[in-house]
Amino acid sequence: MFALALLAVLIVDPMAVLSAGFYLSFLAVFCIVYVLSARLGRERRLFSSLKVHGVVALSLSPVLLFFFQHVSIIAPIANIIAVPVVSFFVVPLSLIALGLLLVVPEIAVLLLQLIDYVLQNLWLVLQYLVDLPMASIVRPKPQLWQMLIAMLGILLLLAPRGIPGRLLGIILLLPVFLVKSDKPKLDEIYFTLLDVGQGLEVVVETAKHSLVFDTGARFSEKFDMGKNVILPFLHYRHITALDKLIISHADNDHIGGAKAVLNSIPTAQVLSSAPLQLAAYNATQCYAGYSWEWDQVRFQFLSPPKPMFQNENNNSCVLRISTSESSILLTGDIERAAENYLVQNASENLLSDILIAPHHGSKTSSSMSFLAQVNPQLILIPADAPNRFGFPHAEVIDRYKVISAHYLITGETGAISIKLANTKIQLKSYRNKHSHYWNR
Repeated sequence: MFALALLAVLIVDPMAVLSAGFYLSFLAVFCIVYVLSARLGRERRLFSSLKVHGVVALSLSPVLLFFFQHVSIIAPIANIIAVPVVSFFVVPLSLIALGLLLVVPEIAVLLLQLIDYVLQNLWLVLQYLVDLPMASIVRPKPQLWQMLIAMLGILLLLAPRGIPGRLLGIILLLPVFLVKSDKPKLDEIYFTLLDVGQGLEVVVETAKHSLVFDTGARFSEKFDMGKNVILPFLHYRHITALDKLIISHADNDHIGGAKAVLNSIPTAQVLSSAPLQLAAYNATQCYAGYSWEWDQVRFQFLSPPKPMFQNENNNSCVLRISTSESSILLTGDIERAAENYLVQNASENLLSDILIAPHHGSKTSSSMSFLAQVNPQLILIPADAPNRFGFPHAEVIDRYKVISAHYLITGETGAISIKLANTKIQLKSYRNKHSHYWNR
């Protein structure tokens, strides 16, 4: 029956093999059947029910680490609470209410209100469990062979009593939990410009420190780029705490995901040109001249000045990051007034190998005098493709061509990862790396 169900799903939806849910669902069912079927002796029904939750949590852990770098420790307890409530209360009452809607709608409405009340309270309980300390484990992504060996270890651990060497399964399981993430060396940078559509999100890593610059947009109470893009990427890179979060300015496409990040991961310092927007997190003002050094990598704000500009875009925090051989300039949404200020007051610090295009390639930015002073080899444009603003504008692209700078647009390439090591700039884009025909 298991094999027939698998075949039926693949016939109806062959592309299901590209979904993590496909593997998680069938693996969970397989492990339940493997543990509870065709075993000698009888177990008490209550014990078997509790055992199922532990089996599912253990059996899915390598696959969850492979796909999400995240395993919930609290999941078995949450399932013990949620499964009986949904199975014996919510689902039966929902079916009864559905049957009564056309016959006795008044009673159906009362039942639906009762179901809603139960689900809301169940949600509060589950949210409390999720927020508990150590509710989950975050680890770097294991390689495919490590995940497969761990799955063999789980099958051995869950084998029937009497099978020799069952405890050796623990040894086979260990590799997925002992993976170490690749980190930069001294005087090196890992720089990732994430693809968040029309917005900006950057993650910078040095040997022992990490920084996030802007957090993309927030679209609703349930969806923002901080929760849905930055946090998964931080888990992927096994970044469990931030040394600094920098919000260039208060536009939604730059600050929208900040609260989700700050509420989910410890952050030592928050800097912004609009600190009042993040006063609850003790944000401080970014300003020209403020600098620090991590692991032989220098960070320096070149703008905004004191006093600040009247235009909020021009007040964006402008950050230059430099190793001994290479440099990157992050500009937020600055326009010509701020660019002129930088040319006049920070010209000696503007020269950079890589430029994050000001204001997503708007024609109010990227003036020739500014570009000439920066003189970048590579310009990265954080813009959706296409977008309603027409970014990057054709005349801006023409200016980039005049200075012979190569440019990439995140909406076309996906996330862009750069490793600055010595004099080398190693660049990878998500869509080139994952250029399967189904991703085009």
